[in-house]
Amino acid sequence: MTATLVPPAPAAHRPAHRDPNVLRWLGAYASSMVGDSVYYIALSWAAVQAGPPAQAGVVMSVSALPRAVLMLFGGVVADRLGPRRVVIGSDAVRCAAVLAVAALLFLTGPGLWPLAVLALVFGAVDAVFMPAVGALPARVTSRDQLARVQGMRGLAIRFASVVGAPLGGLGVAVGGAAAAFGLAGLLIAVSVPLLISVRVRELPAEDRAAAPTPWQDLRAGLAHVRRHRVLAPLMLAIALGDLGFVGPLNVGLTLLADRRGWGAAGMGWVLAGFGAGAGAAALLLAVRGRLPRAGLVAAYAILAGSVAIGALAFVPSLVGAVGVAVLIGLLAGLSGAMCGALLQTRTDPAYLGRVTALSGLVSLGLAPLSMPLAAAAIGAFGVGPVYVVSAAVCGLGGVVALAAPGLRRAELPR
Repeated sequence: MTATLVPPAPAAHRPAHRDPNVLRWLGAYASSMVGDSVYYIALSWAAVQAGPPAQAGVVMSVSALPRAVLMLFGGVVADRLGPRRVVIGSDAVRCAAVLAVAALLFLTGPGLWPLAVLALVFGAVDAVFMPAVGALPARVTSRDQLARVQGMRGLAIRFASVVGAPLGGLGVAVGGAAAAFGLAGLLIAVSVPLLISVRVRELPAEDRAAAPTPWQDLRAGLAHVRRHRVLAPLMLAIALGDLGFVGPLNVGLTLLADRRGWGAAGMGWVLAGFGAGAGAAALLLAVRGRLPRAGLVAAYAILAGSVAIGALAFVPSLVGAVGVAVLIGLLAGLSGAMCGALLQTRTDPAYLGRVTALSGLVSLGLAPLSMPLAAAAIGAFGVGPVYVVSAAVCGLGGVVALAAPGLRRAELPR
């Protein structure tokens, strides 16, 4: 059975950027993302201050394990309970946990154990929060506006990355880690009343029916992806693109900047160029609302982006590297937005939480494994060969998209 949403209210037919309901959702999402950015600054600072570097590194990585292990079942929870309810509950728990640690650090000396517990709680809650966040846009706007919403969401992410780090640094400078954690908790708290005011469209009763057990729900979600002529190759394209992208643009860029003599400031400029390009792509989608031949655009953007990734290792000057980074950000932002919009519009709404969880697991669980491999390979073979191999892996994602007729011909709703 193909799930359908209950017909939306007339206001849902407004362009997303003029729909108060969508704007309330966007405000909640942006506030939560800025709070996350401040939280990570506060956690890293507090961990470094409270213990030796090795233990601080463990604290910073603690959240990754529960997030990866529980992500797929987080998608089941989002589909069973509804994404809006799960996001509200997740933000409330995250807010309470962060404020509790802020109070503890204010009243006592900093220690690693409360930070480790906080990171563990954050990772576990993120496992249900992230699939629900991905499934929520389809419930607050109409299908023809989902590409525009993806662009608006991308702008919120760029805004959070630009604003969150300075706010976190300011909080640490003014009142230490306790003040920064308190600020993060308050920013996350702002999202809760906004989300409560957001109207969502419920699924028909027959589509809300869950399997007898969560495990059967999970299997049904994986089967939905496996049998789908667009979603199956789309997941593979996303996986390959992220595997080839994450290493060079994270640890690889650090090593590249060091070997070129650009220093930390130069690396910052390259990352800023990437952010500017990704922001431009998000703005394009937010303004246009829809690009024709979305599957083909995604495929060519992945292919062109892979070439740009490979070229980055051979650009001799910092100015040239920043220019290439802008191009990478633009193409990655465009392909990411197209893939996200296709995922939103091609997935039956009853499965969106589980499908989003699978996509998130690929990006946040598997792709980071390429970082230590990239670092080791650069040490053994040099920057150029590793960037070329990474570009080839990323390019395979574009090849998969072109080779799959369903994905290559996929269009976004008008």
